[in-house]
Amino acid sequence: MSTAELANLSDKLMLTTVVMYVVALAAYAVDLGFGRRRAAAAGTASEKAEAKVLVGAAGAETGTKDAGSVAEDADDGEDESQRPQVDWVRLALLVTVLGWGAHLGVIVSRGLSASRWPWGNMYEFLTAITFAAVTAFMVVMFRYKARFLGAFVMAAAVAGLGVANIWLYDSVGPVTPALNSYWIAIHVSAAIIATGAFTVAGAATILYLLKSRAESRGTGTGGILAHVPSAESLDRLAMRVTMFAFPIWTAAIIMGAIWADEAWGRYWGWDPKEIWSFITWIIYAAYLHARSTAGWKGRKAAVLSLLAFAALMFNFFGVNYMFSGLHSYA
Repeated sequence: MSTAELANLSDKLMLTTVVMYVVALAAYAVDLGFGRRRAAAAGTASEKAEAKVLVGAAGAETGTKDAGSVAEDADDGEDESQRPQVDWVRLALLVTVLGWGAHLGVIVSRGLSASRWPWGNMYEFLTAITFAAVTAFMVVMFRYKARFLGAFVMAAAVAGLGVANIWLYDSVGPVTPALNSYWIAIHVSAAIIATGAFTVAGAATILYLLKSRAESRGTGTGGILAHVPSAESLDRLAMRVTMFAFPIWTAAIIMGAIWADEAWGRYWGWDPKEIWSFITWIIYAAYLHARSTAGWKGRKAAVLSLLAFAALMFNFFGVNYMFSGLHSYA
């Protein structure tokens, strides 16, 4: 395929990805709001049917009711929830995997059309970050059964891809000479992976704060929040994902310093991007340190985690558009 054909394929796959993620978002939301409720209703209906059979059996022994009458009553009392229902979580998982495959195709075809690593501008970088976030969610979902994060992560992915396509889209083309280095495959890739994982940790932290507030008010067993784990479980999940992402972010900063020395002749120059990357690192380090040494957990730790995530988002969006520096090429 020619360069133009590959670029066109990438754009078409992007549309497919967004549609798939929107469908997955809707399926996760329905499962979160109604899926488990229907399962509970089905279980209750099954218990009622079983009770009728037992009562009928007792009646047959005493001669007060025959088996045919019991079966007829059981059929008449069949609950709607016992009938086949849409398995929303399976639909969501299937569409997520299909969307993830299309998303991967976007990145690969974009890279092949440009003959370079496909994260040389803000459009490509945000596309890669959303891919990393969805990948991290899929890993967490299968490892920790955390499908309850699906609606929130998919919402973030759809929003991110929307911003990328509406405001940040850039046609396939060459990058500045500073980015023509093998370090882009190491430094930027590490930053993308860490940011994607931090996004999942941020979603879990926000859910923790909502769940914790509901539990403190005695309303944690009602509404959508009734279908997510306890606040303690969410707090623990956010910490585990952060512990995975933090060393990768650390490596990204170190490798960025090495690349800066090769490209600009110094390891550290107090560039705005360097400063905010380091600020983000400090806050996440403080979060993990406070949890491991000072015994911080719960709301205090969650606030610190969200502060770190806010710094991460500002480092990505705010620094690139509010400040000028050596990283302004992105």
